[in-house]
Amino acid sequence: MKMLKKLLIVSMVLSVCSTVSFADVMISKGVKSITMELNDEKFTIMRNQTTGNKITPLYDTTTPGMPQPMSLAKGLETVGELEFIEYMKKAQTDDTIVIVDSRKPGWYERLRIPGAINIPFTEFKTKEGAIDIMEDELGVVVKEDGTLDFSNAKTMAVYCNGYWCGQTPAMVKNVKYSLLNMGYPVSKIKYYRGGMQAWTSLGFTVVGTGK
Repeated sequence: MKMLKKLLIVSMVLSVCSTVSFADVMISKGVKSITMELNDEKFTIMRNQTTGNKITPLYDTTTPGMPQPMSLAKGLETVGELEFIEYMKKAQTDDTIVIVDSRKPGWYERLRIPGAINIPFTEFKTKEGAIDIMEDELGVVVKEDGTLDFSNAKTMAVYCNGYWCGQTPAMVKNVKYSLLNMGYPVSKIKYYRGGMQAWTSLGFTVVGTGK
């Protein structure tokens, strides 16, 4: 009799398991995907749903670069994936927010977060380049006397290759005509330190050649 009960229990468990699929790979509780339109791109942000999916070979080594500080400057916010996605969502309807990929164009073409514009950190190696890009893309106004007006500067959520990548830190503070050196408001810079390394490790949607 006890054996029969055990067999019945096992049969019931197997029956239940056969009707339950593997759980979806979620972004956050109750959120599997987010459809967006940003910078003339329509896309859906989600995590790869394929069981056993592997990180791209572009980010599967552990030797490049050097670890970057969690905080680039006092008052400058460092954000994670969920906060970065919130800035992406807001940027769809708020033109005072911009999503920026600070890497060189080759990296941007290879693989990037959809909806991001490319502002290479190399633009900030010269004063003219820094002023031009801030005026064209970041809402900074050059006044008649040549001084810069940052009152309408955009809030930028910016990333590069990851924890070990120095391209965003260079743009923000390390090159001669960096954002902070030029007077850009520190409160309007949001640093996604994890960058492509973290983004791809979580299986988030990317665009590009992948090569």
